Amino acid sequence: MIFPLGGSFIEGSVVMNMPGKVALLQRGSRTVALSKRHATTVAGGTPKTAILMLNLGGPEKTADVHGFLHRLFSDKDLIPLPAQKFLAPLIAKRRTPKIQAQYDAIGGGSPIKKWTELQGDAMVRQLQQLLPQNGPYQYYLGFRYAHPLTEDALHQMEADGITRAVAFTQYPQYSCSTTGSSLNAIYRHYIANPNSKIEWSVIDRWPEHTGLVDVFTKHIEEELLQFPEEDRDDVVILFSAHSLPLQVVDRGDPYPTEVAATVSRVMEKLGHTHPYRLCWQSKVGPMPWLAPQTDTVIRGLAERGRKNVLLVPIAFTSDHIETLFELDIEYAHELGRSVGMKQVRRAKSLNDSPFFTKALAEIVADHLQSDRKATTQLQLRCPLCVNPVCGKMRDFFLQTKEEKNG
Repeated sequence: MIFPLGGSFIEGSVVMNMPGKVALLQRGSRTVALSKRHATTVAGGTPKTAILMLNLGGPEKTADVHGFLHRLFSDKDLIPLPAQKFLAPLIAKRRTPKIQAQYDAIGGGSPIKKWTELQGDAMVRQLQQLLPQNGPYQYYLGFRYAHPLTEDALHQMEADGITRAVAFTQYPQYSCSTTGSSLNAIYRHYIANPNSKIEWSVIDRWPEHTGLVDVFTKHIEEELLQFPEEDRDDVVILFSAHSLPLQVVDRGDPYPTEVAATVSRVMEKLGHTHPYRLCWQSKVGPMPWLAPQTDTVIRGLAERGRKNVLLVPIAFTSDHIETLFELDIEYAHELGRSVGMKQVRRAKSLNDSPFFTKALAEIVADHLQSDRKATTQLQLRCPLCVNPVCGKMRDFFLQTKEEKNG
C-alpha cells in the first residue's frame, strides 16, 4: 500500500500496462504472437477463465509519479481527507519532486508491473497443467493508481468476452485499505456499468498458504547463509510490513492479525532457529500507527548490542519502492551504518521465483475447485466499519449471478 504523505513514499504490490507488450497464444502445437493492451498469456485459444491480479501499482517512470499520487490521494477508501477534491491535487503536486527523487534512486521507476507480468505469465501456464478443464486461462493486471487501472482492465475483460473471472488480490494479508479498496473499485465499476456477463469470485486473502510460507522460508534460509559463519547465530530476523493507522485497526481491520499469522507460520517452518520480531514500516503523519516501527527497532537492537539483522518484507510479494528504497537504502545501508550495525541484510522478494509462481497457480486452482465465491472472512465487515460501500461490495461478490439479476 502507499501512504506518501511524509517520510518515505510507499507503494504496494499490483500491476501495470506495457504498451506493445507481446503475449503468447498457443494453438495446438503452434505458438503465435499477439499484441494486447494488457499483457496476457493464454494457453489454448479463447480464455475460459480470467484472473484479475489486483494491486496498487507504481509509476513506471518518474513522469508518471504525479498522476499516480493524484489518483492515490483522491481515493477515500485509502486516505480519507477533508475537501478531498481540493486537497488531493495540491498534496500530489507538493509531494511529486521528493517521490521522483526516490524513484530515481532505484532506477527511475517501479518494477512492480514487470514482476507482476512475469508472475501472471508463469501462473497461467502452470494453471493449464494443474487444472486444464477450467482453461484456457488469461490474466489481467488491475492497479488502483497506475496503468492499467482496475477500471480499464474491467473494460478490456468485457471487450474480450470473458464470462468467468477471479479477482485475485496480490496482498496475501487482507486490509480494507488495500484489497478492500480494489474490490470496492470493481463494485463501483459495475454499479456504473451494470450490463455484464462475467461471473465473479474472489481470492481475498492467503496469509497462511503453504506455498507462500515455503518460499519466504527458503529466501530467509538463503540470506542467512550470506552472513559470516561466526555471526550467523547472532542474527535477529525482523519481519517488516507496511504499517496502518490505528484508527483503521481499531475498527476491526484484520491486517495485523493476518500478517502475524504469516510470520508465525514462517518461523514454525524455520524451526524457530533465530530470535525475531514483527515490526512496521512507512508510518506517515502525526496520527498513531501500528508499532514498533522498523527503523526504531533497528536502533533499539543496536543500543542493546545486536550487530546483525535480517529484514524480511513479509507483506510484499514483489520488489518496489518500499523494499528497494526504504528497506535497502534507508534502513539496511544508511541506518545500519549510522547505528554501528555489522550487517543489515534483506531477504530477497518473491518476484518471479518459480516456487512462488507455483504457489499462485495452486491458490487459483484450489479456489476454482472449491466452487466458493470467497473466503468466509469476506462475509464480515469490520465491526466498526464507517464505509457503506464495503457492505455493498460484499453483497456483490457473494451473490450468484442469478441472485444479482433476480
